[in-house]
Amino acid sequence: MTAATRISTAAATSAHVLSRRMLIGAALGIVYVVWGSTYLAIRIMVGGMPPQAGAGARFLTAGLLVAVVLVARGGLRRMVVTGRELAGCALIAVLLPVLGQGLVTVGEKGGAPSGITALLIAAVPLWVICYRILSGERPARRTLAGVFLGFGGVAVVIAANGVGGAFPPWTIAVVVLAGLSWAFGSWYQPRLRLPGDPFVVVVYEMLVGGGVLTVLGLASGEGFHPLEYSARSWVAWAYLVVFGSVVAFSAYVWLLQSAAVSLAATYAYVNPLVAVLLGRLILAEPVTMPTIAGGAVVVAAVAIVVSSERPPPTTTASETRERKSDEPGPRT
Repeated sequence: MTAATRISTAAATSAHVLSRRMLIGAALGIVYVVWGSTYLAIRIMVGGMPPQAGAGARFLTAGLLVAVVLVARGGLRRMVVTGRELAGCALIAVLLPVLGQGLVTVGEKGGAPSGITALLIAAVPLWVICYRILSGERPARRTLAGVFLGFGGVAVVIAANGVGGAFPPWTIAVVVLAGLSWAFGSWYQPRLRLPGDPFVVVVYEMLVGGGVLTVLGLASGEGFHPLEYSARSWVAWAYLVVFGSVVAFSAYVWLLQSAAVSLAATYAYVNPLVAVLLGRLILAEPVTMPTIAGGAVVVAAVAIVVSSERPPPTTTASETRERKSDEPGPRT
């Protein structure tokens, strides 16, 4: 190999590495900003649209869009699943889109500020550790320290906003329940038989979840009258469908395949910061010093838990899959 050839090969390799790093950076940016902004978009959407019916229509539409892309690229056979796999997807749909996202939507409709909602949902990895403890596992001491620290921060956020604050008390319970459901779904998902293709999983998850939310909304008397909703609500709804459920999720799945899981999981403590900032800038949501302090503690605790749960280099494939349940589930 001549010197010129070696230089050319090195330059091509360097360019490839740089290009890959740029793609990873772009994907992280999408996940950080888009998923961080979904709390704001939900708050705007429910300003003129019923929460459950609106969320149901969002997931149904997003699920159909992803399904069309999958069928176009892989044919109908790509969507074929077994009955057991479909049942697993349906259970996750109830735990994540219906109870996880659905209750967040109801809570924000009731007046929960988007930024504070994001801070409470950021505790999902902490709840996952609690489920692990209840199942008989013994997490590392550093992980437990992060959990205790994080719940202290959650208590500060609730105390600062739930008593005479901008956060209606009943919505605190709704948002916390949403986090509990999302955490249980994230912890339990690896124990279910699901399709091997994560995009197929999310299609059935969104279609089932969207259908259940729509039925619940209509049954509760919400109704669905598209012509009566404001353009502002429709823009927020469309943003949630296209960017929140399709673009950001695709970027997250690509990240899981192209970068370390620990890097992809950093969205768990970046998203709340983005949500609080956007809520303050766009909706002028109140942000008090106790909220900032409590939120900072929650974010720091999540960072501790996520970093302490990184699998070591010698971890087996099965152990890696088990540890992935400690990561917060993707915000579809």
